Amino acid sequence: MRLCWVGAASHLAAMGVAPIAWAFTPPGSSVLPNKPLTQASFLRMGPPSDSSAPLMEQYGEGSRKYRRTVYTHEQWVKHRSSDRFVNNLRTLFQSGIYKQIGREVFMTISVAVSVCVWNALVGGYEDFGGVMHDPVIQESWATKVGMPMDVFNILSPSLGLLLVFRTNSSYNRWDEARKFWGLNINHTRDLNRMATAWYGNQSEWDGTEFMEKANPHSNVPIDPVERQYLLGQVSLMTWAFVRSMKRHLSPPQEDEDVFVSEIKSRLAPMQADAIISATHRPNRALYDLSVAIEKLPMHFMRKNAINNNLSIFEDTLGGSERLLSSPVPLFYSRHTARFLTSWLLVLPLGLYSQFGNSWNHVMMIPATAFISVCLFGIEELATQLEEPFTILPMQGFCDKIGVNCNEIVSWAGQGQNDEAVEVRVLQGQDDKAAEVSALQIRNDEVAEVGVLQGQDGMAVEVRALEVERGYDQVAKLQRVQQEMEVDSQKAGKGNRFKRRLSISLRDRLSPVEGQTQRTFA
Repeated sequence: MRLCWVGAASHLAAMGVAPIAWAFTPPGSSVLPNKPLTQASFLRMGPPSDSSAPLMEQYGEGSRKYRRTVYTHEQWVKHRSSDRFVNNLRTLFQSGIYKQIGREVFMTISVAVSVCVWNALVGGYEDFGGVMHDPVIQESWATKVGMPMDVFNILSPSLGLLLVFRTNSSYNRWDEARKFWGLNINHTRDLNRMATAWYGNQSEWDGTEFMEKANPHSNVPIDPVERQYLLGQVSLMTWAFVRSMKRHLSPPQEDEDVFVSEIKSRLAPMQADAIISATHRPNRALYDLSVAIEKLPMHFMRKNAINNNLSIFEDTLGGSERLLSSPVPLFYSRHTARFLTSWLLVLPLGLYSQFGNSWNHVMMIPATAFISVCLFGIEELATQLEEPFTILPMQGFCDKIGVNCNEIVSWAGQGQNDEAVEVRVLQGQDDKAAEVSALQIRNDEVAEVGVLQGQDGMAVEVRALEVERGYDQVAKLQRVQQEMEVDSQKAGKGNRFKRRLSISLRDRLSPVEGQTQRTFA
């Protein structure tokens, strides 16, 4: 088998075809099927606890990679804990969201302080002893500043609607991206499960033979080495696709070097270079996966069922690219930010009269700060959620997919059960030859009966699958042979023989315990 691949490589090289176009490499090449999880998979929630960490990684863009959390039962227990309120308050000043909006909050506090100081200068103030003093500025143009709260009460519902829609839109984008990756996880498992279970079955289960030619591979024994290699390629290229998709959706400065290192460590050099040098890497990896599936020995209808998963991968990839390239309409985001900023900057003018009972109205300063943190925080949450891929644990998803696929293709598939017992009876009579084979698996108690009869140069094949209890298959096969000889004498030639033989066998096999599942003629 290896010589065939090497010969093909030499032939392609002689024709001038670049080996980089290969979808995968021959068996025995230095490809690492398994790779330990990368460091990115273990990133925890929240900014780094190390105070020596760079300031850019404690909040803002640098802290997004620390928000890629995959919950387990332990995390959910902590998440539901009754101490969550105290714990969240204790880490209030460590919040990356609040650090991110620090400048905006400082601006509103500055306006509140300015309003208090100005009104004290032009309207008088109270010292610490409670004594009132005359205004410091007594010019005619110097008057107190303020606004009625009715203005803010009228605008508050509109501002609330804008913030709610902004937040909902951003969360829906995050939820959609997470569902895309959920589909990737589900269908990568589905793809490898079907490839493993269906490997080597090329029987004409629909009872037809294309161009009246029997499938020459129907009874070809399965080579365990080739099976392991071909299924390993399917698993490997499945991982290569999702890993390329992760890189495609991540910032280059964060993931490019890690991606190149992982691809080169797990794929053969030609295959790795083909993906790395591709303009659209996920498309190249998906193409390689298609070729790997096409090389599996199985019925074309089953390959079509497997390829349906690849169409779903194209949909998830296209949907993710849509989310990455199309934000919430910019005029909406900008108007909401301008509305919110203006509303909070002039809010101290309305709050000044509301805190007349406090010393020099100073309590409006912390009130302004509190309101600013809450409202600016909502808008900041929406902005952080709007681009979901840099806060999704995509590296963890890729590692999980790789481990799951490697495990699935390692299972014993169709015809690979170690406890299978095969019984064959070959009978020759004149110019007619009949072969009856039975495959019985003790665990599943599944018996397969195949009858191959030749008469006058015409060959027909009849297969029946049945489920039974007991192990008297050999005796039954002998009975089927005897009845087959009688039927063949009664039947005519050509299609009449084929039809009568199929019906006769089906009628005789179906009454057995466990109804016949499928009959092939």
